[in-house]
Amino acid sequence: MNQELEKQITAQGMSLENVKEQLKNFREGFPFLPIVEAATIGNGIKVFSDTEIKYYQDTYPSKIAKKKIVKFVPASGAASRMFKDLFSFLEGDGDISKSAFVQKFIQQIDRFAFYDDLDASLQKAGSSLAKALGNKQYQLIIKHLLSEEGLGYGQLPKGLLKFHHYADHDRTPTYEHFVEGYLYALGAGKTVRLHFTVSPEHEEKFKAEVASIQPKLEREFDVKFDVSYSQQKKSTDTIAVNMDNTPFVDEDGSVLFRPAGHGALLENLNDIDADIIFIKNIDNVVPDRLKPTTKDYKIAIGGLLLDVQEKVFGALKRLDASKDESAVKLAEEVFTKDCSGKLPESYQKMSWDEKACFLHGKLNRPLRVCGMVKNTGEPGGGPFWVKEDDGSLSLQIAETAQIDLSDPKQKQILQSSTHFNPVDLVCATKDYKGQKFDLLKFRDMRTGFITEKSKSGRALKALELPGLWNGSMAGWNTIFVEVPLITFNPVKTVNDLLRDEHQN
Repeated sequence: MNQELEKQITAQGMSLENVKEQLKNFREGFPFLPIVEAATIGNGIKVFSDTEIKYYQDTYPSKIAKKKIVKFVPASGAASRMFKDLFSFLEGDGDISKSAFVQKFIQQIDRFAFYDDLDASLQKAGSSLAKALGNKQYQLIIKHLLSEEGLGYGQLPKGLLKFHHYADHDRTPTYEHFVEGYLYALGAGKTVRLHFTVSPEHEEKFKAEVASIQPKLEREFDVKFDVSYSQQKKSTDTIAVNMDNTPFVDEDGSVLFRPAGHGALLENLNDIDADIIFIKNIDNVVPDRLKPTTKDYKIAIGGLLLDVQEKVFGALKRLDASKDESAVKLAEEVFTKDCSGKLPESYQKMSWDEKACFLHGKLNRPLRVCGMVKNTGEPGGGPFWVKEDDGSLSLQIAETAQIDLSDPKQKQILQSSTHFNPVDLVCATKDYKGQKFDLLKFRDMRTGFITEKSKSGRALKALELPGLWNGSMAGWNTIFVEVPLITFNPVKTVNDLLRDEHQN
């Protein structure tokens, strides 16, 4: 590694050791995840009964009244991919018959929450939506939606786009997350704490949006909202390489570093000091009429987390007091029954002391409950049983890219998976002594990804850190719960906003 490269790495706030490790990963690749079987209902995925849902609705509010709860919302991604088809149309000849996507967008344009804003933008330019539609000026309409001269939606993050129309106002996903937070994340000090991860160039716009929402909702709900922000740290970027695994040097002589995917947000999550952290993507929101189901299941997974945490803390304290047979048996039951762990074959040959030590290590970890929805063909990580280095089995969320599809057995396990992860998590990141876990110690760095990209017409290889809810949480205790499909309504393209779930 030459001096100039070392200088640039240091300027990035990265350690030389990390970059050397990244270059080694490019050369050697990552191992596939050793999945043993798919997690299914009754074998790794729990289903709530109506009685349990009712129980958590009754007990959860009092349990969280004095706890610090944070709703952690990854919101830094730009919305440009939502408009891919519209951008393509702008670059073409304006013939709408060539694109069914654009035809649908134009035909149903009055159903979008941004309709009035778009009309106002066109009027400012001496036209109107009605006039432009009548004159078949479809490129003009789309230009006013996407460009900076109009609404600028092509450059904004999803959190700042108008998603839902109400009788007297329109709402962005940011607004909907405020309302959702009030429904299940009202904690100590009668406060709802929201944390958004944002891009540096969008932070001021987020703050302006929040300033227009917060006072109104504080009056309406008679609560406080505490809103914080963080940015993906430059030090988590990864070096890019040429196809021969040598550092990719740009035309200006600088080495290229790239954002390392959502796994980089583990550092942001690690900085959060809270008793409970809910994680949900910015675009997975619904209008008020569909929120009751989301509320019920968020309360249920939060309640389950607190119940299991109580048992884990009790078992760990018992092990600290005594490593006798009854303490070990209790810890064993909590690990296998409540935390969904499976013991290794070697466990039976251990002494009581060894068993106590093994179980203490297994229980004293961050804890998460993950909602899982039935697989409907949407892309997303699936729930699997994975073999750990010590021979035990744990529940993990694995992406298809982590599974060896050239192995018929592994491929068959993937195909037998019945559920996938909609990024619906609730986490407990403090230990039984009230200390924050260092979450970086519980990720599996062997679960990163290598992808092929290009820059300035040159091919390159990029490295993504272990995904936030994948390998970044590999060392956590994990519980999977089935949640209804109606709680998962992501917006991947602008036309997804036309689905019934996003209409009022």
